[in-house]
Amino acid sequence: MTTHAIQPSDRARLSRRGFLAGSAAAAGAFSFGFSFPLSTSALAQAAAPEVNAWVVVQPDETILIRIARIEMGQGSLTGLAQLVAEELECDWDRVRFELVKPAENKRRGNAWNTQSTGGSRAIRGSHDYVRKGGATARAMLVGAAAQGWGVAASECTVAKGVITHAPSGRTTTYGAVAGAANTITPPTDVRLKDPKDWTIAGKPLKRLDTRDKLDGSLVYGVDFTMPGMLVAVPKACPVHGGKLKSFDAAAIVGMRGVRHVLKVDDETVAVVADTFWRAKTALEALPIAWDEGPSAQVSSEAIAATLREGLSADTPFIGNRAGEAKAALEKAGRVIEADYSFPYQNHAPMEVLSATVRWTSQRCEVWGPTQVPEAALATVAAATGLPPEACEINVMRIGGSFGRRLQTDYLRMATLIARQVPDTPVKMMWTREEDMAQGRFHPITHCRLRGALDAQGNLEALHMRISGQSIATYAYPSLMTANGDPFVFQGLSPEGDMAIGYTVPNLLIDHAMRNPHIRPGAWRGVNLNQNAVYLECFIDELAQAAGQDPLAFRRSLMANHPKHRAVLEAAADGIGWGTKPPQGVHRGLAQIMGFGSYVAAAAEVSVVKGQLKIHRIVAATDPGHVVNPQQVEAQVAGSFVYGLSAMLYGECTVKDGRIEQSNFDTYNVMRLDEMPDVKVIVMPSGGFWGGVGEPTIAVAAPAVLNAVFAATGKRVRDLPLKNVDLGMS
Repeated sequence: MTTHAIQPSDRARLSRRGFLAGSAAAAGAFSFGFSFPLSTSALAQAAAPEVNAWVVVQPDETILIRIARIEMGQGSLTGLAQLVAEELECDWDRVRFELVKPAENKRRGNAWNTQSTGGSRAIRGSHDYVRKGGATARAMLVGAAAQGWGVAASECTVAKGVITHAPSGRTTTYGAVAGAANTITPPTDVRLKDPKDWTIAGKPLKRLDTRDKLDGSLVYGVDFTMPGMLVAVPKACPVHGGKLKSFDAAAIVGMRGVRHVLKVDDETVAVVADTFWRAKTALEALPIAWDEGPSAQVSSEAIAATLREGLSADTPFIGNRAGEAKAALEKAGRVIEADYSFPYQNHAPMEVLSATVRWTSQRCEVWGPTQVPEAALATVAAATGLPPEACEINVMRIGGSFGRRLQTDYLRMATLIARQVPDTPVKMMWTREEDMAQGRFHPITHCRLRGALDAQGNLEALHMRISGQSIATYAYPSLMTANGDPFVFQGLSPEGDMAIGYTVPNLLIDHAMRNPHIRPGAWRGVNLNQNAVYLECFIDELAQAAGQDPLAFRRSLMANHPKHRAVLEAAADGIGWGTKPPQGVHRGLAQIMGFGSYVAAAAEVSVVKGQLKIHRIVAATDPGHVVNPQQVEAQVAGSFVYGLSAMLYGECTVKDGRIEQSNFDTYNVMRLDEMPDVKVIVMPSGGFWGGVGEPTIAVAAPAVLNAVFAATGKRVRDLPLKNVDLGMS
């Protein structure tokens, strides 16, 4: 193969854009991608001028793809790179990545769109424009080659980063034409490839973020260090809403390594020392007095009583309504009723909250993990008193988050500490105990379900009353509507990406908002988790009352919901529903729609002398499109670990106003020998983009709980299972 490098004489006269592009090329690399115009201020300030946002081609043919969304183990970094690379038509073996900083995104007029990563939106929320980024870059590269050869771009083809002019047989590479590509006006309308023609996307390619994890070179936020760095360990009032009354700094100032004892805000004190251990040890010795406030006497029992009251109270918040459910229930000859509950859950990521901040009177720079870089930048700017332009967040990959780092409270705290230690980098790091005490917990809810069956066992009416906390009220008040908190009704909506999947003639799903003082937050899967337990376990109860097979009963309600039905049937077929299970083994089913994807699970369990063993789970998911099948399978299996851990052990209780669980000895998680065999059926039907990381969490627990009933005859309506005697009655 002959390679023809385009010579300077082939190139068109440089424009202002071309001059800036050429400057970057001279520096050894060149950037281009989706056509996001730079603002005048960005052009003036650019230290290494670029034309576009997404792709950098280096002279050695290495392709650097910029990733704006956050990687926290879910694999979206690789998936996003695959989408760009697919349209770019580059060599995947040469692809590398770079993370985008929010201040740079802001300076460039949000060139990378949003960086916020949650709700399983990393790929489903950005697939269109990142694909256009790759396609636009490819068009510019091909255009540069065609211009250099003096031929029409339509006569050129590209494969694995090599451009070929078919009539003459001439070839060149992306690296050779990268500089010239900047003279090409980016097309405004590029054609994206049909997914059936994908060769990079849609394939189980190796992840880009594995090697540095394996060789230990990856630096997480808790690992980060720099010369002269101090370490701050904070402690806030253990009762949410309480205040810091006083502390006796004199009692610890002589301890080895201690540099500062600081009031951070009205709730928090911190010790700053030369090492984490010395700061932690000194903080434990520090005499602190708290004003715990009016919530100091609150207990789990008191919270439960408040939520039970909400089960029968009036409420204006309605998430789904069809017909007249209350009237139909009053007239019904047979009504089935059950109350369920779901406890507080902690995110409990392996990497505790941390951030390193260096503050001066002119600038503040942060190194740390966050799921919401733009919000993090705004939080830091507000805490410093500096304009956002004087602040920067160096985004880091995250050692687990599960929604906790959607909140920026810890970044505010780290910044307030660093502001009192100017010109010195300070790493604020929470202890595991502080991480547990100051969580933003999965909200606690109760649910009362009432269903009416006619003489033939058909479901005539269903009323589902949820009583409990609102995440939106606490964390995202702008999301509140006349119908209340949309998070509450996840998986229960009449349509959209959280549709219920059943047609019931008379349906009412409503919410009695009851907000205890414990701070709620978005926990992986959010409210879909408990809603699936409530709905799918009660559907099983209705099937039992109607004398019908649980699968057949569900199918009778799903005539208008073919995608829901398809994943349910796939999971049932995968487990062998309708065939005889092994001796002592029993089965259960569940389905739900969440985060744009249709998901279902079927489980096999046994219960021997009160001991539960989960043998097998088959999961089916239809996310519309699949970018990396291996990552989808890994995410589904990983989500089951999270969902089953919550079902088995996850519970945060309240005593004297504070969370009682303080570490993994009191907040247990699933162990390897408890994990069932998992089979994942990935069945993308096309036409939409759904999420992967969260939806299937929700179906793990109800599928197992329904199997537990089949095994024992006992309905488990209150989690976790560690509190339930599964012995035969």
